[in-house]
Amino acid sequence: MKWVSQDLDMFLGAREYVDTAVLPLLPVSFGGDIKQAVAMTEFIQLLSIPLERQFKGRLIMLPGYSYMKSSRKEKLLEDVIEWEKELFNNDFKHVYYVTSDSFWKPLENDLKGGLIWLPSLPLLGMDESYKNTLLEDQVKQLMQLFMQKWQENE
Repeated sequence: MKWVSQDLDMFLGAREYVDTAVLPLLPVSFGGDIKQAVAMTEFIQLLSIPLERQFKGRLIMLPGYSYMKSSRKEKLLEDVIEWEKELFNNDFKHVYYVTSDSFWKPLENDLKGGLIWLPSLPLLGMDESYKNTLLEDQVKQLMQLFMQKWQENE
């Protein structure tokens, strides 16, 4: 389910079955790495749509945590841990963060939720059919990863 009004009634009606929250971590920068930040955010958002569609009823795809790449590491970690506490306190058994920003990899052990890092693919200027095939392949791998993580934690 998405964090939209249309899915809210379904979420509230099936709340006991929705045990997973996914929070995309979306970098924003206006410096020299602006194109890279945009590409990472775009890639994660494009993957999030079909992932949510495949697991509708099992997970809720949150709107994403957008952050300035120039922010202090401690502040960003503190913010994500705040999200984490809120989600676990509201009965989500599984919390996952999906990102293309390698910034989060060294912080993975500081999080109770699972970090899923995917290197972003350069989609700009790519043939539309090739881009769709590439994204479908990535989503399939991501789906397998989620199913594996659910099985490990059950």
